[in-house]
Amino acid sequence: MDTLNRDPDATEDGADHAPRQVFTGHYVPVKPTPIKDPEYIAHSKQFFAELGIDDSLAESPDFMRVFTGDISQVPEPMRTLGWATGYALSIYGTEYIQQCPFQTGNGYGDGRAISVLEAVINGRRWEMQLKGGGRTPYCRGADGRAVLRSSIREFLAQEHMHALGVPTSRSLSLYVSKTEQVQRPWYSEGSRSEDPDMLVLEAAAISTRVAPSFLRVGQLELFGRRARKNEHPKAFEELEQMVLHVIKREYADLIDVDSELSIPEKALLLARAFRSRLTSLVANWIRVGYCQGNFNSDNCAAGGFTLDYGPFGFCDVYNPRYQPWTGGGLHFSFMNQPRAAHVNFGMFCTALQPLLASHQDHAQELDEILSEFPKIMHTQMEKMWAAKLGLCAENIASDQAQYDELLSELEALMMETPVDYTIFFRELSSIPDDIGPLKKSFYINNCAAPDAATKEMEQRWEEWLAKWKTLLNVSSDANALRSIEEISRQMKLVNPKYILREWFVAPAYQQAAAGDYSLTRELQDVMTQPYAEQSKDIEDIYYRLKPPEFFEMGGVSRMSCSS
Repeated sequence: MDTLNRDPDATEDGADHAPRQVFTGHYVPVKPTPIKDPEYIAHSKQFFAELGIDDSLAESPDFMRVFTGDISQVPEPMRTLGWATGYALSIYGTEYIQQCPFQTGNGYGDGRAISVLEAVINGRRWEMQLKGGGRTPYCRGADGRAVLRSSIREFLAQEHMHALGVPTSRSLSLYVSKTEQVQRPWYSEGSRSEDPDMLVLEAAAISTRVAPSFLRVGQLELFGRRARKNEHPKAFEELEQMVLHVIKREYADLIDVDSELSIPEKALLLARAFRSRLTSLVANWIRVGYCQGNFNSDNCAAGGFTLDYGPFGFCDVYNPRYQPWTGGGLHFSFMNQPRAAHVNFGMFCTALQPLLASHQDHAQELDEILSEFPKIMHTQMEKMWAAKLGLCAENIASDQAQYDELLSELEALMMETPVDYTIFFRELSSIPDDIGPLKKSFYINNCAAPDAATKEMEQRWEEWLAKWKTLLNVSSDANALRSIEEISRQMKLVNPKYILREWFVAPAYQQAAAGDYSLTRELQDVMTQPYAEQSKDIEDIYYRLKPPEFFEMGGVSRMSCSS
């Protein structure tokens, strides 16, 4: 709020809750709308510890007041106004303005997400944002609320992803209103409908998510478009300011924003740094079986971390076309995420182009940075698959053709069997003598007398396992460079045992709707230790195949974007 431009049409008191066009400025000051009669559900104990905050604060009246939307009484230097930001929308490389109520694109932005605090804590800068904090000028006529169901999903998912080692926004706290409800389309119990088949009243909730910033590719796009079209006298200047702000908030450790380098030179450094983070991020998503579902440019953090847990999902059965969102299509499906990231990076580069328009050499360099994205992405993916399979560079270099064939056969077998993605790689991490342990991941009939097709499939798996072990070149010699035990230990550090499957989460938010938060808290405990060997009771509940009754179930195997 101190370093960027405020919307000149904004109100002084922050009572700015009706949809309107925002033509210029980087942010709109706005007052959150508190939820009524708030009740504590959970907070992230790990993140509180990182911030140096005592756990008891989460249920204290002052803390609850602020993080349920009432910032009217905060002490200085905190402020009694929050802020919301605008951004543009592109879907798989196509610029959109149609969803904007004004058909101009000036109505897109944080419709229900309001940042209320930015602070440097233990040497790190954090922005804290209320999800469901009420209407802003970008609300497009909606109610500005988040419901309990989606708030529990996002609260759990952010800390789970952090524990998985995947860059992500973080969860601070979660509160629900005991009296305020909002209406949403959702699925009836046991529904097999593609889209929600009923309207339901759900409790309003506010979760606080935290990140170094909530800057998105879509925000750079917005200012890039305005500069490209010269929409107002300060358009080019505001794009420059936004690019420098992204560097300050997200890349200060890599780029000296106060150096004598020109703006175009800094923009090129930013593009390279973002490319590195984005390719690594997407490879990590695929490593843990995560699908973003709706990877539009406005859901792509400019800092290169996971942001906006809407219709996300973790795949049970391995399927390269896995897509949890009914509106997502194949372009945002599980194994197409590298391509979707490439498209978003292209929109990022397009946003930077006005800054390079009068510098032909720099513009050409930006084109080269973009053209190299697939190569960088491929390298990240190859490193990721090698880690999941316990292979090192020497293994691959010794026979690249054999490695490529091994991967190709593995994907075919995982699809044809089919297998549970997480359980398969976790069992493989023990480097079994035969496929017996791997069969725990098979979604096939493991009856006493398997048919000929099953026997043939198992024979193919045995052959694949033998090839893998040959390439692995393991040794039981304690003096060997890589023993079986060491390889297994390393594999278990990249192949989680527990993932946040939707059929675990649905009962948690259903119980929470009745005032019972115990399952939500249990999931929080289990899913923040995803690589650990937990108790037998926990393993029996959370380390198993997806039950048949949940396949094709609305709200579990697929969902709409309503939240």
